[in-house]
Amino acid sequence: MKKMTWLSLVAIALLIAFVAIGCSKPAPAAQAPAAPAAAAPAAPVSDGSQDLKISYRLNTAAADPENYFSFAGNIRYMAAEKDHADETTGASALGSTHLFNAYLYDVEGKPTMSSGLRGLFLFGTNPYSQFITDNVTVSKAADGTITIMYAHRGTAYRITTDKTGKLQFPNGSFESRAIGYIVGGGPQVISKDFSADGTAATVDWAKVWDSSVAGGKAVDASSDKKTGNIVKNIAAADSQYYFDGTLQAALANNILTIEGFLTAVQR
Repeated sequence: MKKMTWLSLVAIALLIAFVAIGCSKPAPAAQAPAAPAAAAPAAPVSDGSQDLKISYRLNTAAADPENYFSFAGNIRYMAAEKDHADETTGASALGSTHLFNAYLYDVEGKPTMSSGLRGLFLFGTNPYSQFITDNVTVSKAADGTITIMYAHRGTAYRITTDKTGKLQFPNGSFESRAIGYIVGGGPQVISKDFSADGTAATVDWAKVWDSSVAGGKAVDASSDKKTGNIVKNIAAADSQYYFDGTLQAALANNILTIEGFLTAVQR
C-alpha cells in the first residue's frame, strides 16, 4: 500500500512537471534597438563666393557700338571682356554665344540659371537687327520695376526685377512660354492667339502672359508645333549646381545695364 502511494505520488509529480513544461512559452529574444532614422540631406548653402562676374550694356532704342557683354568665372578660358557684335559676320566678336554656355549648363546639360537671361545678354553682342527681329521690349514702371520681354525662335521670355532693379537668383522672376516656331533662319511664326498677323513684330505681350489663354494649341496649319503654358525659366531642379545671388539692373536714357557677381552652389 505504501509502495503504491509512493508510486502514485511520483506519477502525479511527473505529470505536473510535463504539463508545466509543455504549456510554458520560451522567453522572447531580446530585440536590437531600432536604428536612428537617417538625417535629411542638408539644404545647399551659398558661401557667397564671386564665381561668375557679369557686366552688360544694351541700348534699347538704337544701334550702338558701345553695347557689350562681359563675363568671367572659375572655368578656365570661358570668359569675354566687352564682347560685341562683329561688324563683318554679325556674330559675337569674342564668342560669347558658345563660351557662356559653360556657365549656363552643368556637365549633364542641365541649366544652372535662366536661359532667357543668357539670350538677353547676347543682344549686347548681336546687331541691332536681331533686337528688332525678336521684338525686344524693355520698360521701367513707376515703382522702379524693370520688365524685359522678347520672342526668340518661337519662345517668349519675360525677365522682371524687383522695385530696386535687382534680379534675384535662383528663384527670381524669369518666365518663358512657347508661342510659335521658326524654320531655318526664320522669320518666326507666332500663333495668332498672341499675334494679330502671326509675326513677332505684333506680339501682344498682355496675351502672352495671360494664364487664361490656354496653351496646347496648334500654332498654325503648316506645322505640328503647339503653344505652351507659362513656365518658370530658372535652373533645373536636378542640376548639379545652380547660381545664387543678385544682379543689379538699371534703365536710364534707354540704356539697360546689368552688373554683379553670382555664386555657384552645389546641390
